[in-house]
Amino acid sequence: RIQVRWTSITRVVIITGASSGIGAATAIEFAKQSAKVVLVGRNEEALNFNASKCEDAKGIKPLIIKAELTNDEDVKRVISTTIEQFGRIDVLVNNAGVGISGSIRDGIELLDRAISTNVRPAYLLTSLATPYLVQSKGNIINVSSIAALKPIKNVEFLPYCMSKAALDQFTRCLALELGKDGVRVNSVNPGATKTNFMAACGYSKDQIDEIFKVREQSVPLLKMVKSEDVADLIIFLASDRASCITGSTYVIDSGEMLM
Repeated sequence: RIQVRWTSITRVVIITGASSGIGAATAIEFAKQSAKVVLVGRNEEALNFNASKCEDAKGIKPLIIKAELTNDEDVKRVISTTIEQFGRIDVLVNNAGVGISGSIRDGIELLDRAISTNVRPAYLLTSLATPYLVQSKGNIINVSSIAALKPIKNVEFLPYCMSKAALDQFTRCLALELGKDGVRVNSVNPGATKTNFMAACGYSKDQIDEIFKVREQSVPLLKMVKSEDVADLIIFLASDRASCITGSTYVIDSGEMLM
């Protein structure tokens, strides 16, 4: 695990989509760095399980917020509850999202869903968190995908790819806007990662096993990315070691973009 450098203050970190996968791994890794973590997600049982792992790391009790981020009132509650509990926000990790397959032949509804889930909540949550991030000279990490940078081969994922491309542009525009206030904004773009992403897209266990097997045999490093790998990169970008990095898109994909 990487060694990060923090300022003396204990950081308060909001992580959306913390029920599983990259979000859960990120929350646990931040907890290991003595951060006060705010776990946001829809699955309360999973949030409680991950919160116990966070507390075990350094004995700091995390804040759990069950929320549906397509509901504006829930998004507002994430910020108000965090400030009520901790009084500050230092890092916002916009990780929540959903994989949405479909083609141009499937109508507009899938794109509406992709934007309303993968883009709009991140925009609103960031807007509400910005005054506190400016105050703390904090930073934002958006969890995107290599799907923002290239089409996904052999499957139709047009709405998802478009939503992640929008998130990357959000990162760049926001970094330019908030840079003068000392707030850094970066994007992490994983390739195929061993999470429940494919299951959430409706693929069966056998299909997922086959997809993972093919990926592991075809990417240049002959291994798939793990949630913990992405979490390490997020931790680095949030730390003082990355103090001159903003507006960047960090690919972590075992070389998948080279194919």
